[in-house]
Amino acid sequence: MEKYTKQQRFMIALLGSMLVSVAFFGYGAWRNHSFEYSYFLWNLFLAWIPFGLTFWLVRILKKQLWSSWPALVASFLWLVFLPNSFYMISDFIHLQNVSRVDILYDAVMFTSFIYTGVLLGMSSLYLIHLELKKRMPPRQAGYWIGLTLFICSFAIYVGRDLRWNSWDILTNPGGLLFDVSDRLLHPSAYPQMLVTILTFFALLGSMYTMFWTGAALLRSGKR
Repeated sequence: MEKYTKQQRFMIALLGSMLVSVAFFGYGAWRNHSFEYSYFLWNLFLAWIPFGLTFWLVRILKKQLWSSWPALVASFLWLVFLPNSFYMISDFIHLQNVSRVDILYDAVMFTSFIYTGVLLGMSSLYLIHLELKKRMPPRQAGYWIGLTLFICSFAIYVGRDLRWNSWDILTNPGGLLFDVSDRLLHPSAYPQMLVTILTFFALLGSMYTMFWTGAALLRSGKR
């Protein structure tokens, strides 16, 4: 009998990846005498939230319909926090901001954090995709996943360019809506917004396609 289930081994691997990232940060902070990139720790914590919410939602769906209030609330919170996992990709922009001892080391550290965050997001989306496939045709489930990735891409733009975050949807929804309303009503007036959203949508879409097809290949046992 195996000591750990497949799910437990995957969770251990995720925790191991997180600890590697934290170790990279700790050594970099000591070497540079600076906690300049400490926000990565917070961003990675935020990336764990949708992953945890996924298991809560799946547990609810075992007993109740997706249209039930508990499932709808869990789905809403999951969608609110999911973009944080993919938002970390945009943190590469900070590599150019600070003079450090070894930029190559910092690039590796950035990649470690971002890889873990994106993996958490993709894993979370994958589990939701499986739940959707139980309740609707595969193509329709794929459309919902595509819409989710588009929303995430728009959220990345709102977070990076307009400096709003997931918490603001809950604490200041009026201010957030006011700030983005003109962009929603007149998207052609903001060409950079369209470029950013479509760029991330293409990236996330291609990454998730590889993630989904790779997981399907492993499930089938084909070589």
